[in-house]
Amino acid sequence: MQIRTDLTLERIGDKPVSERGVHSSVRGENFTITDITIDTDKAGEAIGKPAGKYLTLEAPALSRFSDRYKAMTEEFSRELAAFMPNEGCVLVAGLGNSAITPDALGPRCAGKILATRHLKTELQDGEADFLRSLRPVSVLQSGVLGQTGMETAEIISAICREIKPAAVIAIDALACAELSRLGTTIQMCDSGISPGSGVHNRRMELSEKTLGLPVIAVGVPTVVDLHTAARNLTGHSAAEGSPNMMVTPRDIDRLIDHAAGMISTGINMALHKDMSFADAESL
Repeated sequence: MQIRTDLTLERIGDKPVSERGVHSSVRGENFTITDITIDTDKAGEAIGKPAGKYLTLEAPALSRFSDRYKAMTEEFSRELAAFMPNEGCVLVAGLGNSAITPDALGPRCAGKILATRHLKTELQDGEADFLRSLRPVSVLQSGVLGQTGMETAEIISAICREIKPAAVIAIDALACAELSRLGTTIQMCDSGISPGSGVHNRRMELSEKTLGLPVIAVGVPTVVDLHTAARNLTGHSAAEGSPNMMVTPRDIDRLIDHAAGMISTGINMALHKDMSFADAESL
C-alpha cells in the first residue's frame, strides 16, 4: 500500500538517494531542520516529488507553549524569507476549509496576515508613512471546491493574472505517515502544492509550472491516514474493508491555533523586514 504523506522527509525514509540526485542535510538551532534538494523531476520520481528545495522543521508539539516560541518563530521566518523574492507584491493564500478544524490551518493563518497592497493608493502622502513603506501583500482565504464550486488553483490563477504578484505563499494542512510528526513538523518548499494529495483527494496543482511565478508552500501535518497509522504501529495494515478514516490529534483546536500563530507571525516578519516579533505577533 502506498504511504499517504505530504512530507518529503517521509517519502525518502531510509532510501539511499543521494547518489541519484536527491541530497539531504540536517541543521538548525531551535528546530531540527532537514534540508532536502531534488535536482530534477526524474530524480524525484522514486519518491513521488518534483524537483525543488524542501525544508522540514521539527520541534516539540506546536500545540504546547514553549519558552523558545519567539526564537522558533524567528528561525522559521528566516528560513521562509530565503525562498522569497526580494521585492514585489506577494499573494498569501490560506487553503482549506475553515469549518473543519484539521483543515483550518490555511484560513486561520490568512486571517492573521497583514494585507498592505492597497495602502499606497488609499493613504494620503505623509499619512502613516510606516504603513505606506510596507511591502505590498494581498491575502486570500480560498475555501474548497465544495464551498465555492471552483478549484482553488482556478481562483488563485485568476487573481494572479489580475494583480501580477512576484510570488505566492500557499498555506495548507498536510497529512503525514508517522504519528510522532502530527503537530510537531512544519514543511516548506518551492515546488508548489497539490491540495489534498496526502489524503488521496488531489486537486489542481499550484506551482511555478501552472502559475508562471514562484509558489512557496507551507504546511503542518494535522492528520494521519488510519491504514498508514495502523501499519506503522503494528506492522500490518488495517483490516480489509475498514473505513478510510483520518486520525487527528486530540488537542487539534489548540494545535491549529498555536501553529497558525507561529506561521502567520513568521510570514509577516519575512514579508516586512523591519517588523519586530512583537508587532507581528500582535496582528
